[in-house]
Amino acid sequence: MTDMVGVRDDQRIQRDVLAELAWDARLQPNEIGVTVDQGVVTLTGFVDGAARGWAATRCAQRVRGVRAVADEMEVRLPGTPGRTDAEVADAATRALEWDSFVPAERLDVTVANGWLMLRGEVEFGWQRRAAEGEVRRLDGVRGITNLIEVRPAAPPAAVRLRRDVQRALLRTLGAERVTVEVDGDTLVLAGVVRSWWERDQVERVAWSAPGVRVVHDQLLVGG
Repeated sequence: MTDMVGVRDDQRIQRDVLAELAWDARLQPNEIGVTVDQGVVTLTGFVDGAARGWAATRCAQRVRGVRAVADEMEVRLPGTPGRTDAEVADAATRALEWDSFVPAERLDVTVANGWLMLRGEVEFGWQRRAAEGEVRRLDGVRGITNLIEVRPAAPPAAVRLRRDVQRALLRTLGAERVTVEVDGDTLVLAGVVRSWWERDQVERVAWSAPGVRVVHDQLLVGG
């Protein structure tokens, strides 16, 4: 009986993921396959860029009951001549320069066969996330490797950092079931969140704290 309930839940999740893909105007859901096994969603098929692959993954993560998402989609750029690696690199550099919150002068962009690599240093973790967000949606990008290092200007005070992050989580998300531990310049997040969206928001809050160089996410997605 338990197995049947599990199968029924997986079928419901599959239907919801397919509906969410169809709801997102950025996607062509008929090109994306969805399978679910015990709450783990696997996405297959083809997308024409990293931006749509990311959008499809985010769609699946928004669905209630999804425990994890495996991205097995293949990026196939359109057959017509598109951007060269040099053009993609130039577009990425310009996108970073246009973002006033990202220290573009401290970052390096390289592109090989449509795969974009980011290197350099930033002071805050949210700047690392922002840089990746700026280049992810560019045309011609097959994938991204983010090697940007976070190097805070000063080490954080552990007690104050833990208190401030915990307060920010309660203030913005009401995340009572999330615990925060501090080890030097590393934050460890543990506990349970209600959805992948909430998990991403908890990470966003953690990376926004000054002095944080590393965030270890041990959060579980539950009900």
